[in-house]
Amino acid sequence: MAVTGERNGVELTVVIPAFNERLNVEPMVQALDTVLSGVRWEVIFVDDDSPDGTAEAVRHIAQQDSRVRCLHRIDRRGLSSACIEGMMASSAPCLAVMDADFQHDEKLLPQMLQQLQQKEDLDLVIGSRYIDGGSTGALPESRVGISRFATWLARLVLGVSISDPMSGFFMLKRTLLMQVIGRLSQQGFKILLDLLTSGVEVRYLELPYVMRSRERGESKLDILVSGEFLLLLLDKRLGYLLPPKFLMFVAVGLIGASLHLLLLGLLYLHGNVAFWLAQSGATLLAMTSNFLLNNQFTYRDRRLRGKQLLYGLLMFYLLCSLGALINIRIASSLYDLALPWWLSGLLGAGVGTVWNYAMTLTFTWRKKRLAV
Repeated sequence: MAVTGERNGVELTVVIPAFNERLNVEPMVQALDTVLSGVRWEVIFVDDDSPDGTAEAVRHIAQQDSRVRCLHRIDRRGLSSACIEGMMASSAPCLAVMDADFQHDEKLLPQMLQQLQQKEDLDLVIGSRYIDGGSTGALPESRVGISRFATWLARLVLGVSISDPMSGFFMLKRTLLMQVIGRLSQQGFKILLDLLTSGVEVRYLELPYVMRSRERGESKLDILVSGEFLLLLLDKRLGYLLPPKFLMFVAVGLIGASLHLLLLGLLYLHGNVAFWLAQSGATLLAMTSNFLLNNQFTYRDRRLRGKQLLYGLLMFYLLCSLGALINIRIASSLYDLALPWWLSGLLGAGVGTVWNYAMTLTFTWRKKRLAV
């Protein structure tokens, strides 16, 4: 049955990923109300179960203002996936993404919307800090240096030519989102870079803005976020060949192997410990190291905590022990077939690594629950 009536749907959805941003929710809604006067807009805060009560603050305002919505994700993290879920929860033809911390200038939103609505040959408008009229403002030099290095690395590795591919402030047409949605890796914290390198020609425009200093809350940039950025680069460069999480899993395994050899040498060669006991201790250290590093880096979006951490560690021990048995069995069989010892060992280790990756992905770091 067709529904008829006045066309008064939402023109613009502003998607704001949030974690521990309770103090910024009400001021942000007030700011959007001011700058988007005359626009049919809504804002979706995508909250990753913030312990400070961000979701509750959004729901409180939503009770009085139907333009405000909360997408509350349980046991999940990740800025890119949060942005994508927020955009997919909207029906608006134009979608904006910005941070909750007021570092992005919301006064640029009307100009972004005007450009998208008036130009049919435009898919994306980007707020840029690195063109004439734009600036990183009072951002600390250390943060500016990190941002510029990441921008240089992204342009070098992925071949993007825009001035600010690391910008987290942009607006796009839904038609573009639907073109690329199946190609997005949802990896890391820079969704714009994911959009720009998804194999679809994107017609874009950059507009300058001056980045402001954060007044409330804390920055989310840390070494783990930097690791997610590297995973995104790997995914875009090698994702069609090998999953980036698998490459990270292998890298963590190499760290574990180094620790294994170090402890084995210390115990057996210098500590006069029996070889079997030294080998057992080194194996336990390597497996524990691999689990903790994978939990912090490779599977950060599914990180285990509390009792789940202990259960996951025991499951990891079990699965990797089975992987070791498979490794030894295959290597021995290949050696019996007259393959060189080094090749037999390498192939056995390779199969064991694939087994460990597949099993831990399935049983240790399973996909977590969706948004509510």
